[in-house]
Amino acid sequence: MARSVYVTALEPQAGKSVVALGMVELLAARADRVGFFRPVVEDPDPQIELVRRHYDLKADYRLLRGATVSEARNAVASGDVEELEKRVVRAYRELERDCDAIVIEGIDVRPGLDAELDARLANALLAPVLAVVRCPTGGDPADSVGVARETYVRRGCDLLGTIATRVPADRAGEARDALSGEADADTPAYVVPEEPELSRPTVAEVAAALGAEPVAGEETDREVRAVRVAAMGVGPFLGDLEDGTLVVVPGDRADILTASLAAAASPDLPAVAGVVVTTEEDPPPAVARMLERAPFPVVRTRERTYAVATAIAGVEPRLGPDDERRVATALGLFQSSVDPVELGERLAIERPSRMTPAMFEYELIERAKEDRRHIVLPEGDDERVLRAADILLRRGVVYLTILGDPEEVRARAAAHGLDLSEARIVDPANAMQRQEYARRYHEMRKHRGMTEELAYETAGDVTWFGTFMVQSGEADGMVSGAAHTTADTIRPAFQIIKSRPGVSVVSSVFLMCMPDRVLVFGDCAVNPKPSTTELADIAINSAETAWSFGVEPRVAMLSYSTGESGKGPDVTEVREATELVRERRPDIPVEGPIQYDAAIEPEVAAKKMPESDVAGRATVFIFPDLETGNIAYKAVQRSSGAVAIGPVLQGMRKPINDLSRGCLVPDIVSTTVITAIQAQEVSGRSTSRLRVKIPPAAT
Repeated sequence: MARSVYVTALEPQAGKSVVALGMVELLAARADRVGFFRPVVEDPDPQIELVRRHYDLKADYRLLRGATVSEARNAVASGDVEELEKRVVRAYRELERDCDAIVIEGIDVRPGLDAELDARLANALLAPVLAVVRCPTGGDPADSVGVARETYVRRGCDLLGTIATRVPADRAGEARDALSGEADADTPAYVVPEEPELSRPTVAEVAAALGAEPVAGEETDREVRAVRVAAMGVGPFLGDLEDGTLVVVPGDRADILTASLAAAASPDLPAVAGVVVTTEEDPPPAVARMLERAPFPVVRTRERTYAVATAIAGVEPRLGPDDERRVATALGLFQSSVDPVELGERLAIERPSRMTPAMFEYELIERAKEDRRHIVLPEGDDERVLRAADILLRRGVVYLTILGDPEEVRARAAAHGLDLSEARIVDPANAMQRQEYARRYHEMRKHRGMTEELAYETAGDVTWFGTFMVQSGEADGMVSGAAHTTADTIRPAFQIIKSRPGVSVVSSVFLMCMPDRVLVFGDCAVNPKPSTTELADIAINSAETAWSFGVEPRVAMLSYSTGESGKGPDVTEVREATELVRERRPDIPVEGPIQYDAAIEPEVAAKKMPESDVAGRATVFIFPDLETGNIAYKAVQRSSGAVAIGPVLQGMRKPINDLSRGCLVPDIVSTTVITAIQAQEVSGRSTSRLRVKIPPAAT
């Protein structure tokens, strides 16, 4: 029987969906098979689609809901609530068979569907209730939480805890103090501060509410921070703009439409979130053609301007499957407000023996947040980097410095609706540190013919500047490569950061997130043909990297033969490298030479190497050369659907990591998180809960 939690609220717009999403994230790190269920929904339901996509749930949509709103209302109106209850329970039990833990998001309270029905369904599903309480402005959170507790206990619910939401940020500490004094030992209470962004609709939500047709722009996930009805001249209109403004304008106001386009093109003016064109009048043909190429979303409705503005005021924001930024904000807010360990223990969900990609990602993010590191992103002119920075900051994972012209970076971010207000933005060309970095570089390389002029020019390059920031301690690590080659990224690192003492070669690994485990592949990105000594170094460094990310290292030194079955210089080299690893690190389980199938499949291992502790159970795979490793990781990635994180550079004094120029935003996010954890290792202050069994050797 799956462990479950029923997330419910006594009133609408209480933040129930944020809490439900946070609970799915929490349980995904603690259970192999997590489910999500809604007893009563609008059909289709955006929250179900959000959870299905974000957590890659395999269950069919129909298994994740009980009844539709209209069906539930009919049942309540006809007095047939018992039949509705049975229907919901049947649907839930069908889902439960394939889940270890399930988050149930209760009904959205509305006319005909009240909290009484919600409590009845929670009891029918035998699920403990996590009550979400919206605190009134200026009200006492303790009073609101007390009412909720009394309400659900009176209705016979098993109360897991309460969460007071939408508390003004400046009162959050006061609210926590008040609730700590009122808290029941059996029902803890938490405070989630108000987050304005989650209360703002997106352009897509506004367009959907209006039934408006798209004219231009695909970035409809931009949040609407302000609404301006264009009933003024161009001068006052531009003076009244602020970043994130949704402009509502009649089709015949060519002046305002043109001014909106001009504002988007000027870094000195606030960025428009989008434009809603109203009334029956169409813009002049020339203006209409410009609008079709607008750098922001433009939608069209034939309704009158006043009616449109009134409708926009009533749009209620909801987390949707494409709301990547708001999802990051919601998860960051939830995780910083509750005690995930306490909630996990109260649900009595034991950690499974295997590691799924969802668990791995959650653990990495939580670990990075434990001791936030400062990472520099030198490619501030790349939109993907800015989007990744926005997500990282929203989730509170790292501190960031972004390199580039501050005005241009901020303008680009504002144009895409990104919030980089917490990032430090530095232009290497005009930075005070440039002269000092140039002096150091000249001293470091003058014996190689480096001149002061060339050193100064080099220090102004974003990748070199970022590397100097890491070397000088102004940043803890760097992630680059979205717009630069691997050589551009690692050459400065080799010259300035250099390898750790005792490491003969800097190498790389990919963290391969398989459906049920995480494997480590090395070296697949840096060394074309490592020597015997270098191969042993790569194996040892890869084992330490595995250990630091929670993967118990059992090292397979791969070859085209297993054990003593093959001969030849390539096999001999792998055999000698294996012996070197055993001599230098007897604490690391290692086997080689060994074929991939014997290393990973217990059945094959039982036939080829029955006495080996590694064969059939390997977690770290060392390839004999770059060609083999690169082909293998891509083949596994594409054929199995594995998530490949990396390349992660290892053996450096401080972490510098390279991206593929074809990387996506999630790749940048995960690589930055990895870099932050490596920086924790360097600082010696890591408090990871991931570590297992084998510590690295002291250097």
